[in-house]
Amino acid sequence: MKGRIKNFFEEFKKFITRGNILDMAVGVIVGGAFTSIVNALSNNILKPIINWILALILGKKGLSGAITMLSPAFKEVEVLDDLGAVIGKTQELDLANSIYIDWGAFISAVINFLLIAFVLFSIVKMMNNIAKAHERAVLDMDINEKKAVAKIMREQKVNRKAAQAIYDEQVEQAKAKKAEEERLAAEKAAADAAAEAEKATANTRLLEEIRDLLKNK
Repeated sequence: MKGRIKNFFEEFKKFITRGNILDMAVGVIVGGAFTSIVNALSNNILKPIINWILALILGKKGLSGAITMLSPAFKEVEVLDDLGAVIGKTQELDLANSIYIDWGAFISAVINFLLIAFVLFSIVKMMNNIAKAHERAVLDMDINEKKAVAKIMREQKVNRKAAQAIYDEQVEQAKAKKAEEERLAAEKAAADAAAEAEKATANTRLLEEIRDLLKNK
């Protein structure tokens, strides 16, 4: 029983750590967060501009008025005077019960689709460029490593395995040397900072002594 449970969790771990699963999860989260941005851009920036243009051209209420009525329905509404008293009734278009083509909703959906498609295209293109740059860097590194190993084989008259070991050792030594240089530079910077602080403290003490002497006179 314990073995089956262990195998189950191992399989689950492999499943959730697969690259495509993680990519899909990230995509879903980013897509959900991005929806609010697209809606805000569409509803608060693009729609008002389109409504304004349509109102100038068609003299209607922009996208909200861009409809083709197929079967209109009307409802009675009360007409009120300035005091709120009912003075009569009139017929008003009832969109909820009417049959019509809503061109404004269609245009809004097209705008949202184009925005999402453009942003997703930009993100995918950026990620592909990053991946290609990484591949080129790895390829260049592999080529440089092969050249270095071949040079060691020629100069030291050793086989490829020995040359690779020598190259790996040289790389480790270079890394250690760089780390040591960085450590020494950090220690020097800290020592210089401490010396400056000590110098400033000594100057402060000297000024305080001079001040005290002047006060005593």
